[in-house]
Amino acid sequence: MENSDNIDSTVNNSRPNSTADDNEEDEKDVWLDLIGIAADPPDRREKCENCHRPQVVCWCSSVPSPPLRSRSRIVILQHPAEQKRCLRTAPMLSLGLEPGKCLVFRGKRFPQSRQVEGDVSLESIMTAKNTLLLYPSKDSIPLDDLDPSDGLFNLILLDGTWPQAKGIYATSPLLHKMRQVRLVMSRTSTYVIRTQPMEGFLSTLETAAEALAVLERDDRFRDELVRPLQTLCKFQLANGAVEHQSKEYLIKNNQYNKPVGHRLNKLLRAAKCSKSAEESNNNDDDGGEKKLSES
Repeated sequence: MENSDNIDSTVNNSRPNSTADDNEEDEKDVWLDLIGIAADPPDRREKCENCHRPQVVCWCSSVPSPPLRSRSRIVILQHPAEQKRCLRTAPMLSLGLEPGKCLVFRGKRFPQSRQVEGDVSLESIMTAKNTLLLYPSKDSIPLDDLDPSDGLFNLILLDGTWPQAKGIYATSPLLHKMRQVRLVMSRTSTYVIRTQPMEGFLSTLETAAEALAVLERDDRFRDELVRPLQTLCKFQLANGAVEHQSKEYLIKNNQYNKPVGHRLNKLLRAAKCSKSAEESNNNDDDGGEKKLSES
């Protein structure tokens, strides 16, 4: 009886340990199953190999074919957040130009170590004499004033929201040392499915197309490079998207229902001052022409 009691006691004492081990194994299996689950749901739609968009919304048929050949080169300094957007225009530019004519570097400050595209380093581009920065600073000159016979240019664009672009400029001292240029135009963006802060603000693609049309003295860049964007907007509008007006337009027409932040208010004041200065210059020119005609 004593031996029997000992055996029963041993069996009863082992059962809780066995149950704990089983629970531990089950928990491990659950965690392994969770680890195997993809972070994002699988996208079962077939994608285009060029633009990486679902084939039903691919815009590659509107890309210039063959790609446009330019003498100058576009260099895009892109904020990391821009890459996460599902609707972007920089890929349209890369496919619309010949290979090597549109380089993209990502970061929040430039240059960084090991930023190389092919056999070209970003630092060598930023320190080259023929490099220009498209940025509306007080020292910038109209792009139209450049002499195209000066040679080939590297034109640097900052890609991101306006605050992100200003952040890149503020944290990248080398950008301040470059020759800076600006576009002088009154064109409205065709990127109508995205809200622009001000009238006349353009997407990265549209900005590059306008700049190349000026540098190359060829309107094909202005007309053909933006066609993929027009195709994208047309499809989105046909499938439920709505056309957006700029924040400036909405404010002027009492349709902006959100508080006007400091940055937007500053942009509005700057635009008003710029418009007043332009009107003043036009009046001075008209007065001079009138005096000449009277004399």
